[in-house]
Amino acid sequence: MYTKEQLKRLLIPLMFEQVLTALIGSVDTIMVTNIGSAAISAVSLVDSLNILIINIFAAMATGGAIICAQYLGSNQKEKANQALKQLIFSVTLISILITIPCILFRKPLLTLIFGSVEKSVMDNSLSYLFITALSYPFIALYNAGAASFRTSQNSRLPMAIAFGSNILNILGNVFFIFTLSLGVSGAALSTLLSRIISALIILILLKQPKQDLYVDSYLSIRPEFQSIQQILKIGIPTGIENGMFQFGKLVIQSTVSTMGTTAIAAQAMVAMLESFACQASIGIGLGMMTVVGKCVGAKEYEQARHYTILLTKYAWIACFICCAMILFPIKQITSLAGMETESAKLAIWLTRIVFTYKMIFWTPSFLPGYGLRAAGDVKFSMITSTLSMWICRVVVTIFLVHTFRMGPLAVWIGMGADWTIRSFIFLARFKSNKWLEHTVI
Repeated sequence: MYTKEQLKRLLIPLMFEQVLTALIGSVDTIMVTNIGSAAISAVSLVDSLNILIINIFAAMATGGAIICAQYLGSNQKEKANQALKQLIFSVTLISILITIPCILFRKPLLTLIFGSVEKSVMDNSLSYLFITALSYPFIALYNAGAASFRTSQNSRLPMAIAFGSNILNILGNVFFIFTLSLGVSGAALSTLLSRIISALIILILLKQPKQDLYVDSYLSIRPEFQSIQQILKIGIPTGIENGMFQFGKLVIQSTVSTMGTTAIAAQAMVAMLESFACQASIGIGLGMMTVVGKCVGAKEYEQARHYTILLTKYAWIACFICCAMILFPIKQITSLAGMETESAKLAIWLTRIVFTYKMIFWTPSFLPGYGLRAAGDVKFSMITSTLSMWICRVVVTIFLVHTFRMGPLAVWIGMGADWTIRSFIFLARFKSNKWLEHTVI
């Protein structure tokens, strides 16, 4: 169903989008560090909540994209466009319902999640959450629109908008933080404006009827509960999976915070580099959902299997290259980051261990899952990922830290165990063909 040229046009922009967004996001974080320790702490705390909520919107977009892809694969273009309208309606309603309590009850919410913090940190957190919460509907709409364009095999447009949005965010930081001296409020305003502009651009471009998926009129959208149920059937398990994954990371982060400044600094550096190294492969995974979704919609199950294997191989190569590009110059990277000697030594040692293992086991633990979700096998993916995450990453890490005093190495032993177990489970599920037995549309 896809030529090599079509796959290239779909996957390369997705890979660049993920890598560039991660890279520019790191620059954004560095700029915020100039405000002060209270501001950094506030942004870090609130962003952990923001990421959790944004994952909900991303899961909704995933659910809608899979429905649209399967309809397009079965040559039901009109139903695909109806599903897109229901996706727009759903994410708008859900994002507003999440935004309102996050704004009205932001102080008790932050107190409940993070406990007692210094007054300066809490004041900054309240300001940052108020403004960034206003951006929830816009990031939700952007995610829905970007997913629809990728499903239409136009991944260049979301890449261009994401890149422009990140540049705009950085320029906004320069203006609001350094020129107007607005502190964390300035950083939040920059984020809000960039998300508003991104959402408006993608919603305007979705009205073009020449593409596979488009919206003829936003004002004419009315809820169709059957379509919404189809989207939620995919989106809710995916959202739970993403949410539990993020929540587990917060638990691990709180464990690391007890290890001392050297360990915390080293762990933060390795975690940032590890996340960056898999962004290109994640881009391929996003493309896999479009490709496999269309194959399943067309009932071309052998092609669905073929492309899941092929794109997993591509992601493996991308992961290997990205890991190597970080692994070999790791000494220079820690030096440029200005790390203290002991932290740098620990970070270099951990990076060499983690990246060597990551090259082998990360890809099969994540990429087949994208194919399974595209076929509608979302509950299996949710249960497997959640159990593996909590048993291996959380329980094993806490046990090794408190029993054997292993420090940050315990985090990566737990993560490596998670990658290994998930690899075998997902590969066994893929081989069984049970993932192709689900009915989505």
